[in-house]
Amino acid sequence: MTSRPLRTALVTRGYTQALKDGTVTPRGFAFDFEEVPTIIKAFRRMVRGVEFDVCEMALTTYVCARAHGKRFTAIPVFPMRAFHHGAIVRNTASGIEKPTDLEGQRVGVNRGYTVTTGVWARGILQHQYGVDLSRVTWVLSGDEHVAEWQRPPNVVPMGDGLPMEERLVSGEIPAAINVQVESPRVQPLIPDPLEAAFGALRTHGLYPINHTVVVKDELLNAHPDLAPALFAAFAEAKRHYMNRIDDPLLVRVREVIGDPLPYGLESNRHMIETLVQYAHEQHIIPRRFAASDLFAAGTHDLSA
Repeated sequence: MTSRPLRTALVTRGYTQALKDGTVTPRGFAFDFEEVPTIIKAFRRMVRGVEFDVCEMALTTYVCARAHGKRFTAIPVFPMRAFHHGAIVRNTASGIEKPTDLEGQRVGVNRGYTVTTGVWARGILQHQYGVDLSRVTWVLSGDEHVAEWQRPPNVVPMGDGLPMEERLVSGEIPAAINVQVESPRVQPLIPDPLEAAFGALRTHGLYPINHTVVVKDELLNAHPDLAPALFAAFAEAKRHYMNRIDDPLLVRVREVIGDPLPYGLESNRHMIETLVQYAHEQHIIPRRFAASDLFAAGTHDLSA
């Protein structure tokens, strides 16, 4: 029997390598990978044109897309996680010394307001450090993948002129999220951010999910076995990697929580619901989704 090809966009990582090199394939299907050097471009192509059968996608982009009726559904596979305490940086001459000093300020956001790193970082500021997000003006350097999304009043475009990195170094923008700058004038707002992130992991179970994997709805409807087959393939590729795990950060996470790459709805419910909560509080989605509503039928009881 010929396997059905699936046009797929996926980053090559240790735990996806077996998928990319063909060692592992989903039963009855075959990946037809398109290498997209900057994966965020694939997110946009999927959101705006549903160009792929299977596509890695930032979790907030997916949640926002679902709120706007986009025709794809995720499987509970999470190929990227990250800590975000270090994503919040400040100009050291700005007078901003602690997180609540951001209130009343213009704070830069790399690319769009719905970027997942920004959502997690703002949630950390609100829930761990008591920042009133509504008292900050969020200044964007780009636009959103979901074109239909409407900005809240305190979210504004940066406009023409200097790049955000230069505005941060000059002090025009005193602080920013997810902006990469090599300058002694720019430092993390939260001291020792990696240790702060591991403290939140131990205390609150905060292990942020950045990316999931989405599948075109017409394929899920036509092939009820597709979602479980994809999940099984991702799980098998992960098992290949776990026998030789070499990422120091994942090794350290494993020492704290065990499996550093949990797949499945139940083992990730807390982080999924937290991201949905943050997206709702930050006016990205009009209502909270139930976690189970975000993932394809046939995958809700799977774990790996």
